[in-house]
Amino acid sequence: MERMSLSEKIGQMTQIDRSRATTDVMSNYCIGNQPKPGDRTPHNFSSRKWIMTINKLQEAALATRLGIPMLYAIDAVHGHNYAYRSTIFPHNVGLGATRLRIGAATALEARATGVRYVFSPTIAVCRDPRWGRCYESYSEDPALVKLMTETMIAGLEGDIPPNYSIKGVPFVETGQTKVAACAKHFVGDGGTSGGVDRGNAEMPWKELATVHLPPYSTAILKGVASVMLSYSSWNGQKMHANRRLVTGLLKTRLKFRGFVISDFDGIDKIKDANYSYSVEAGISAGIDMVMTPYEFRKFIRTLTYQVEKGIIPMTRIDDAVARILRVKFTMGLFENPYADVEMGSQLGSEEHRELAREAVRKSLVLLKNDDTGRRGPSLPLPKYGAKILVAGTHANNLGYQCGGWTMQWQGQSGNNITQGTTILSAIASTVDPSTEVLYSVDPSAELIELGNFSHAIVVVGEVPYAEFDGDNGNLTIPEPGLTTISNVCDRVVSCVVVLVSGRPLVLEPHLLSKIHALVAAWLPGTEGQGVADLLFGDWPFTGRLPRTWFKRVVLVNGI
Repeated sequence: MERMSLSEKIGQMTQIDRSRATTDVMSNYCIGNQPKPGDRTPHNFSSRKWIMTINKLQEAALATRLGIPMLYAIDAVHGHNYAYRSTIFPHNVGLGATRLRIGAATALEARATGVRYVFSPTIAVCRDPRWGRCYESYSEDPALVKLMTETMIAGLEGDIPPNYSIKGVPFVETGQTKVAACAKHFVGDGGTSGGVDRGNAEMPWKELATVHLPPYSTAILKGVASVMLSYSSWNGQKMHANRRLVTGLLKTRLKFRGFVISDFDGIDKIKDANYSYSVEAGISAGIDMVMTPYEFRKFIRTLTYQVEKGIIPMTRIDDAVARILRVKFTMGLFENPYADVEMGSQLGSEEHRELAREAVRKSLVLLKNDDTGRRGPSLPLPKYGAKILVAGTHANNLGYQCGGWTMQWQGQSGNNITQGTTILSAIASTVDPSTEVLYSVDPSAELIELGNFSHAIVVVGEVPYAEFDGDNGNLTIPEPGLTTISNVCDRVVSCVVVLVSGRPLVLEPHLLSKIHALVAAWLPGTEGQGVADLLFGDWPFTGRLPRTWFKRVVLVNGI
């Protein structure tokens, strides 16, 4: 650090969009970090193309005066979810006992494309399912979130050795199989009033400390490399400008020695009309790395001026750069800056897909299973000699069953977004050839009545969403899902409903009475075969609810 100029230091604190990262930009501004933008993901990229692209950017970073390697980052919310052909695991709300191996598999698939740093895991404690990011949270129970935080970080970064130096020092296992992790979003984002994304967490210190903070203490003990701040506020103060919590609590009291990173353009949102104030407030609060994908020149110019004028002390800059370099040294980036093309076979490997299928099996929750008389319980369904109607918008839609943060930020519809198995395909491949399977998205009453079906499987739920686009004040099953359930379950003697959603949804008594068996499948990802494994009895249901399934949404005092 003694050899670094101010511009080189600020370059290390800057994370820009890949589309802006020309060789000249990397050289002139000494840029040290880059995030991969989701909605501009090159879908046709092979693992080799990913690696060649990242290695070329790394060459530009290493060609600067001091040759400090660049750190390439990506959102890995449920697997390496922006890479075509990757294994898409169930979203966090549905993850079960396989979480440790899922972290390790995600790390391997990220390394298969040259990525060394992932924005994962989300360790929010979602207390209000109206929040559009609730499916990114493991549970409403902080104890369960703590447990999953511990094992997921160990899977991504490696198990911290028992004799590892000092509490709070980041740990990333060197070699070809692990990545630097990022615990997010500090802190209280799962407790905003009304479940509003980027809203205000109105709560006393005791609630913040006992409900939302414990997973971060666990992440620090496990050697997490970085912590990302939340867009939200605590009692009216933006988290990106909260020096008391970022520097006073996270860095000083909890002794976190990794780096603190802003969210996407997070520093800009501190005070919209005053950028200079926002930079000063954010850096002074304790932000070390600023995600400023497009307006990075403005950020660099503003921060340089503030340091040169003594508004921000050089000690604050030195602290930020030391934390960033500490992580880069710890993960072996200086010794091995380039990606290895030999890792490409790990992307979407059969082993990882089998693991995802197992995760689906362990995440599904059987909410209802009526006895249909002489046939016994509705589930499991017979494989032989039956006539099965499969209906619903989500039965044959890979994008819907994966949800948000899949190839694009908001997710998308369709079966060509990546490779995987739809629930319909899984059903068809599971039953005996003697069993007839007919699929109709929204079958008419006439089709159902003339079909003489022995069983029906209705697969409906939420369409993909992410962040604020998923905020939902009523939490009902979207149409045509409700209508499809009523039409089919009114007319078939054994009607199974599979609900694909990122959170519990309202199930009115009159609707529930029509359903013979009800399965919460959450957002299972690419491996729909795991759903069929349970529907037809190849494996038992073992999943338990990670959060309360409410009866209805009632506003109290307008919230």
